[in-house]
Amino acid sequence: MSPAVTVRVAEDPADREACFAVRKEVFVAEQGVPPEIEYDAYDEGAVHVLAVREDGLPLGTGRLLHGEAAAAKTGGDPAVGSLGRLAVTKEARGLGVGAALVRAVEDAARVRGLTAVDLHAQTHALGFYERLGYQAYGPEFPDAGIPHRAMRRDLTQ
Repeated sequence: MSPAVTVRVAEDPADREACFAVRKEVFVAEQGVPPEIEYDAYDEGAVHVLAVREDGLPLGTGRLLHGEAAAAKTGGDPAVGSLGRLAVTKEARGLGVGAALVRAVEDAARVRGLTAVDLHAQTHALGFYERLGYQAYGPEFPDAGIPHRAMRRDLTQ
């Protein structure tokens, strides 16, 4: 990843708005996900991470659900977080931004005492997550009309 890119936890309202703008660009505009299902009640309590270029341009985002918010997505295990809404703008793809965002979410999970992270990967992205140590499990399923698989990475190894 370029040294001119910074990945950080989105702490203030401007950072969160930048996260939502990236999600709108990637999921709503590019992939056709309806906005009413892209943004949800989980956004309020989630840990959001943001990648920005040195000039402040948002390049990517992701979020971590933990505790009760993650339980429905992780099989109910309170020690497992849920990585979701990972999005990287077209111009930043292939630069390592996605991997840096995943690692930032994992770091946030460790800080909260979580021992694993689950995610629902679009099937075209399985290889990306496998290279980062995630293993697919369970059958393929549709989410927003896009095929997905559940994946998990143990953070204790």
